[in-house]
Amino acid sequence: MKRILAAILATTLAPAAALAADVSGKLVLYTSQPNTDAQQTIDAFKAKHPAVDISFVRDGTPPLLAKLRAEFEAGQPQPDVLLIADSVTMEGLKKEGRLAAHEGADVSAYPAGTHDPQKYWFSTKLITTGITYNTKAGFKPQSWEDLTKPEVKGQLTMPSPLSSGAALIHAATLTGNLPEGWGYYEALKKNDAIAGGGNGAVLKSVAGGEKLYGVIVDYMPIREKAKGAPVEFVFPTEGVSAVTEPVAILKTTKNPDAAKAFVDFILSKDGQELASKQGYLPAHPEVAPPEGFPDRSKIKVLSFDAAKALEDEAKNKKAFADIFGQ
Repeated sequence: MKRILAAILATTLAPAAALAADVSGKLVLYTSQPNTDAQQTIDAFKAKHPAVDISFVRDGTPPLLAKLRAEFEAGQPQPDVLLIADSVTMEGLKKEGRLAAHEGADVSAYPAGTHDPQKYWFSTKLITTGITYNTKAGFKPQSWEDLTKPEVKGQLTMPSPLSSGAALIHAATLTGNLPEGWGYYEALKKNDAIAGGGNGAVLKSVAGGEKLYGVIVDYMPIREKAKGAPVEFVFPTEGVSAVTEPVAILKTTKNPDAAKAFVDFILSKDGQELASKQGYLPAHPEVAPPEGFPDRSKIKVLSFDAAKALEDEAKNKKAFADIFGQ
């Protein structure tokens, strides 16, 4: 009798992690992560769940979404899990009923507002947008307001919200938080700022000295500075916008248990420490930032409403295009 009771008790109290280790089968990930990061993420997941045969397709978020929409039309969506650039895209898929909620996901360590309240998508990191400048620049900006000053006139480059998802989120965040609203972008235009392309073009221009200042995602200049590039990165005093590279499960997944295990790994401390090792600011507040980043307490992330940004997307793009003549 004692042995029977012990067996029942052991089964009842079996930790969730042990049960999760039993997941197996095939899993397909669509991701906008760089190839190296995506492979590292998969390798780390497989180390914990070796019975899962996971593969990935990597591309930028817009091409991935185009591919996915074609698959929706054909009635044959291929991915089980998405790990893509921004929450606005995820919010759109949620609104269309394409995502499955992971109600059992443990997000207790994360502050409110980090993830979708209904647990349809989960932020995995904070890729913030701030200011970079070439070290030969005499003026060292510390705030968004500094970019409107005469010292920066004709020397600022930034990605366009018409071609960069991170830049669109940045525009929605700044105009929603700065008192000037879109008047801030009007001031940048009057100061002869140029906008076009993506973050990579900004880094190339500032590191090469073509322009002295740029608006850019954090990890690019921080990584390049570590390699010897003549650039510095600033987290502006007013705060920064953030792209959170969310993860979500498609409602059509063929392997929901393995998909949930993948999300659980990404949200775990191990998964978040991997993000830090890859050079990104983890979404988990207790995981230390990577080398080159200030202490987490010194980084102010501005408020952002993904649902509202989705609703205002066309309006925001038009406002930017009207100001910059694009």
